[in-house]
Amino acid sequence: MSSRGLALAPPAKNVVVYRNGDPFFPGRKVVVSPRRFLTFEAFLTEVTASVRAPLAVRNLYTARHGHRVAALGHLQDGGQYVAAGSEKFKRLDYLHQGRTELGGTRRSKGLRVSPCAAERRERTWLMVCSAGFYCRVFRNGDLLSPPFPLLLPRDARLPWAALLAALTGRADLRSGAVSRLCRLDGTPVSGGEELLAGGYYVAVGSEGFKKLPYLELLVPRDPTPRT
Repeated sequence: MSSRGLALAPPAKNVVVYRNGDPFFPGRKVVVSPRRFLTFEAFLTEVTASVRAPLAVRNLYTARHGHRVAALGHLQDGGQYVAAGSEKFKRLDYLHQGRTELGGTRRSKGLRVSPCAAERRERTWLMVCSAGFYCRVFRNGDLLSPPFPLLLPRDARLPWAALLAALTGRADLRSGAVSRLCRLDGTPVSGGEELLAGGYYVAVGSEGFKKLPYLELLVPRDPTPRT
């Protein structure tokens, strides 16, 4: 009886989950088994923590086509999915690093990004895509971690509280939530309209701003001249 019950038990599934709209998030592996997750809601709770989503994950989509997944039984072993809150699925090429947006009506011609070369990202993140523009963010007081890219809407009308919440998930500061975004000289930024494409900023928590040579130590200079 017991051996038959074990034979009928469904095997565990290994899935990879990406963060909705994040073109540089590498994905997180999650093991799905009946013993670990009794309900789909419990699985979404685990995904929220695994991908460090700024808000609770409420929806799961297939990474390639954006089809909504509504039950544990619909998950495929080796499948790749995108975790989202209440917002709509954002079409990106999640299956490759350095991802660019897919299907935009104003997609720039010739915009191609290497799928895996990390050193090439340093040059490509400055490219303005149809979804918006990129800036780079350092972690306050951290001279070991390189700045991470932040994708912003082209008109920069993202609510400031929502932007700080997104930064909290990306920066993972030791002090906790990001409460301020500062320029390299320590001047605080008060709104998304002040952010510049290709600009460098510092995410600050409850502690004071630490003026350090972030740019000089963490951003290598390109020896080849740009044309």
